[in-house]
Amino acid sequence: MKLQNLQFGYRKHEVFSNLTINFEAGKIYGLLGKNGEGKSTMLYLMTGLLRAKSGSVTFKGKDMSQRLPSALEDMFLVPEEFELPQCSLKEFVKSNAGYYPNFSQEIFEKCLQGFELDINLNLKKLSMGTKKKVYVCFALATNTSLLLMDEPTNGLDIPSKSQFRQVIASCMTDDKTIIISTHQVRDVENLIDQIMVLNKKEIVFNHSTAEINQKLAFKNGQISKVAAESDETTIDIEALFTAIVNGDELVKTAF
Repeated sequence: MKLQNLQFGYRKHEVFSNLTINFEAGKIYGLLGKNGEGKSTMLYLMTGLLRAKSGSVTFKGKDMSQRLPSALEDMFLVPEEFELPQCSLKEFVKSNAGYYPNFSQEIFEKCLQGFELDINLNLKKLSMGTKKKVYVCFALATNTSLLLMDEPTNGLDIPSKSQFRQVIASCMTDDKTIIISTHQVRDVENLIDQIMVLNKKEIVFNHSTAEINQKLAFKNGQISKVAAESDETTIDIEALFTAIVNGDELVKTAF
């Protein structure tokens, strides 16, 4: 997936002026940013649901503004808010799985088990959190090479957030790209491979967790430069995110 020189806005409100990003296969991206920074807009531009004023969005060489079936069948978007039909889960799968040639019933059932859900669920009276878990399971089962998720942990309780991380990690393969847009940065800790931060219409940070660990150390909410290999620590995403959006000089000079 490649975004090249994108310009987009809503009426008089400019969201992006010259946005260029390339997403690689085999990575789980954390797209981080405050509310209103354009994270959702970026995902909708990727799927062709929104069209840029100028620039291009291409997926495997295909122009997403055309929304070709051959491109759409290999990507899936989990929006922040959605409605499920008044039917059983089995009926939902039967009606929708056919749009995705690589749909896997085996993956679907494995994900349901990961969330401790029953395949015989009725979708009529589910809580927001359970609906989110069911939809995430279906999204992963489509087995598309690109999966976009907008605030997927909203509505999930603490145990379910842990299950979410485990389920996502268990379905990741080298030929897939997963992009998780969220402002709840702690929910994606120990899951993502690449951290992207969107701030003031720009991607101001885009580095792998491996590179971050080579350059920065984290302890008790504080960030310092790595002095030796023994300094490698678990990345404190919340502290890093705060430092980035505040223009912390230590982080700037490290990269």
